[in-house]
Amino acid sequence: MGASTPSSPEPLSPGRPGYRRMSLALFAAGLATFALLYSTQALLPAVSAGFGVTAGQASWTVSAATGALALFVLPLSALSERFGRTRMMTCSMVVAVGVGLLVPFAPSLEWLVALRAVQGAAIAGIPASAMAYLAEEVRPKALVGAIGLFVAGNSIGGMSGRIVTGWGAQGWGAQLWGWRGGLLAVGVMALVSAVAFLVLLPRARFFRPASLNPRAVGRTVAGHLRDPLLLRLYGIGALFMTVFGAVYTVIGYRLVEAPFSLGQGVVGSIFLVYLVGTASSAAAGQLVARAGRRGALYLAVTTTALGLLLSLADSLWLILPGLVLITAGFFAGHAVASAAVSRTAKTGRAQASALYQSAYYLGSSAGGTLGALAYHASGWAATVGIALLAVLGVVSITLYGSHAARAERRLPGAAVAAR
Repeated sequence: MGASTPSSPEPLSPGRPGYRRMSLALFAAGLATFALLYSTQALLPAVSAGFGVTAGQASWTVSAATGALALFVLPLSALSERFGRTRMMTCSMVVAVGVGLLVPFAPSLEWLVALRAVQGAAIAGIPASAMAYLAEEVRPKALVGAIGLFVAGNSIGGMSGRIVTGWGAQGWGAQLWGWRGGLLAVGVMALVSAVAFLVLLPRARFFRPASLNPRAVGRTVAGHLRDPLLLRLYGIGALFMTVFGAVYTVIGYRLVEAPFSLGQGVVGSIFLVYLVGTASSAAAGQLVARAGRRGALYLAVTTTALGLLLSLADSLWLILPGLVLITAGFFAGHAVASAAVSRTAKTGRAQASALYQSAYYLGSSAGGTLGALAYHASGWAATVGIALLAVLGVVSITLYGSHAARAERRLPGAAVAAR
């Protein structure tokens, strides 16, 4: 009896040994991931000026990274099923940070876009593996909170990366390096976060290697794509990220132009509103407990839509609260949807999370590119119009889910697949 304890470890939960280390490690991973992935976003006006290109062309430095992530997240998640979550996250982190230290030296826009694509492909091994790791290692009742902390690390990374790049391009590195100095500063920050991740992450105790048989992987993926609830969650993630990608790819251009004419460092500081996203994603578990998953999603989309409408004003005193609402709604919705994916998938969790991440970052690429093109053609109102269409899509999917759930409950003995 006494020898059975080591072979029967308990899942991690708040207050249990290892939970704090795990939370801090994945917080650091989320921080490094978002700081690197969106490192050029706050610098797009400076990149446009430096290479003499349009907003749409410069936006490819963001879209190439998110698009490559979307393409590679599924195959890398399959590798994590065979070789382990922690090994995949470690390898991805090392490559992504290494490329991040090379990005500032790109000699042309083409090289910059190519390096960013490689970086996005490397980062692809982190989010899906992290979600699967949490689903395996954390007690189910604590899963939403744990994923919320990982998403909170994403928001801190997105905020700090944009602030560091903004002030790095305008402050100490402006004369010698310009936007390159900002990218170098983010690379160093990501390096520090990666070291913290490697030191703190507890070993996986519940991972069991699976086969790399392509047919088996294909069957798992096909099974996920036949699941109505998972498909709805993938659509919600993609549409939420379309909003976020459109808004934050374009907002820098709007604020450096008249009537605002803000400096690059001040524009970078605008991303302090990400702190709101940190709070809303970390609180997602409590929100779901009180309002239910669909109730939490309705609240998230309503908050996002109000923020978009406020951002139409030509006053910083209204634009800033608008960005706060957009950010809070987005991160809450993302945390709820991504946690639901991890809980819904009973097998092939890495593939289920990978499909969510793929849809999510395809939404980011689409939002960033379409938002920039719309802004170049018709201004900020056109960008907001695209974002509101995506919000309407989230509402439609959630309403359909509510209807499907009621229909399922009316069927005797039916599985409650639409919850």
